[in-house]
Amino acid sequence: MLFQESPGVHRVDLGWMGLPGQVAAYLLDGGDAFAVVESGPGSTLETLLAAIREVGRDPAEITHVFVTHVHLDHAGGAGALLRAAPRAKLYAHPHGARHLVDPSRLLASAGQLYGEMMDQLWGEMIPVPPERLVVLQDGEEVRVGTRRLRAVATPGHAWHHHAYHDPDAGLVFTGDVGGIRLEGLKYVCAPTPPPDIDIEAWRDSLRRIRALDASRLLPTHFGGSEDVEWHLGDLDARLAATAAWVTERVAAGAGLDALTDEVRARAEAEILAATGRPDAVLAYERAVPYPMMAAGLLRWHEVGTRSRAKG
Repeated sequence: MLFQESPGVHRVDLGWMGLPGQVAAYLLDGGDAFAVVESGPGSTLETLLAAIREVGRDPAEITHVFVTHVHLDHAGGAGALLRAAPRAKLYAHPHGARHLVDPSRLLASAGQLYGEMMDQLWGEMIPVPPERLVVLQDGEEVRVGTRRLRAVATPGHAWHHHAYHDPDAGLVFTGDVGGIRLEGLKYVCAPTPPPDIDIEAWRDSLRRIRALDASRLLPTHFGGSEDVEWHLGDLDARLAATAAWVTERVAAGAGLDALTDEVRARAEAEILAATGRPDAVLAYERAVPYPMMAAGLLRWHEVGTRSRAKG
């Protein structure tokens, strides 16, 4: 399914796991250049290629592929996409680039989480040829024909995370640092899977995005938001409240099982209060299962505790 977010910018619903409104990619028409932001996983590659043809372009016309970070739902299909797009270069954060060239460690880590579901969820992740990979530093700008995208280092969800700012169009492709907001509902979820959640850095990243003064945010999960200040404020407040709550619960002796149950209960209550829709509760849980969210928060607390002890 295609939706025009802005002139020359289409959102593609990748239909991950047959579910609508979960994982998006974005197509950018720059005239004599054509870009994809987020390849999505390998399991949805054919959907992405069909959408490219639907907007009247051939995959061979792709010149640029940008990934916000190397998690499988964002970059798992990048290598396979490059095979279909022989002119394209792949642009990525310096701390994530090596995992695109050699994804073995990334896949081994994901395999521990997803087990037998790996192939069904994510499909095949093909290594990216080093000569087709461009490492972007914070603030570096790339011309995409008549458009330009600027890399903005935005750690917090992952250390290897970039948002991409289109200053002329007032757009920011936020990956996961801008949170998960499904169907334009008035609720922004902070996805907190392990291993490198950093809530303080995340809140700093939100301040960087706010300073861009964009008119539209384009999260990967899912679709454009024009109420930029509300969106970022809701996520920032949720991160602050979550940090205080996790610290309190771990101090009281809560372990992973208890945290998982409590993360689920808190999220379900918040989503119902914000949306009034029981179906939205399930949709958000599908985006990031609560055991993963709890595990990431517990690790954040433990890493912070060790750092404070050393200091």
